[in-house]
This record gives sequence, structure tokens and C-alpha cells, in this order.
Amino acid sequence: MAAGTAPLIESIWRFVEVGRGTLMPAVPTEHLVVSGLYRFVRNPMYVGVLTALAGETLLFARRSMVIYWVGVATTIHFFVLVYEEPTLSKRYGADYAQFKKMVPRWLPRLRPWKG
Repeated sequence: MAAGTAPLIESIWRFVEVGRGTLMPAVPTEHLVVSGLYRFVRNPMYVGVLTALAGETLLFARRSMVIYWVGVATTIHFFVLVYEEPTLSKRYGADYAQFKKMVPRWLPRLRPWKG
């Protein structure tokens, strides 16, 4: 669970401090965040949440937790596809297109992107 919580906290801090915004869509970041863990994966906050939930699933060893994890992962994936990526494409244009091209959505790169 800690393996998911640590990157989640770091990513939220970076989102606020570097991006100069919030997690709320109504108050988005002023800058596209492409540093820290964002150099490895486009969605480190979501990856952190899913990793923490996977830890809970292993801890409790319940089928209901597996079903819950799959539901959360599916919901996050579709939210990213339907809302988040189109919104970021409009807001940040070519910068986000380059980021999308170089940094994977879910499975981290082995080496950091130096964009």
C-alpha cells in the first residue's frame, strides 16, 4: 500500500507546486507537469491509487476487493480516455501531444523522458 501512497503524494505535491493548480477540473494547473514521476508515466496519481488498492486487495485477500479494484481501474481508464486526455489536448496543444507520444499512460518507462 505504501508503494502506491508515496508516488501519489509526490505527484499531488508536484501538481500543485509545479503545475500551479489543483486536482479539481474547475481550477486546473497553469502549466503542464512533465517532471518527477511524470517523466516515467503520464498518470502517476492514478497508478499510485491503483497500486495502493492492489496492496489492500492482497492484504485482505477477498474476491470482492479484486472486483472493486477492477471497477476502479476501469472507471479511471475511461475517465482518462473520455475526459482528461481530450481536455489536456485542448489546454496544452502540441506540448501535451509530445508528452503523450513519449510517456506511456499506465506502464512506466524504464528511463525518464527528458522533454
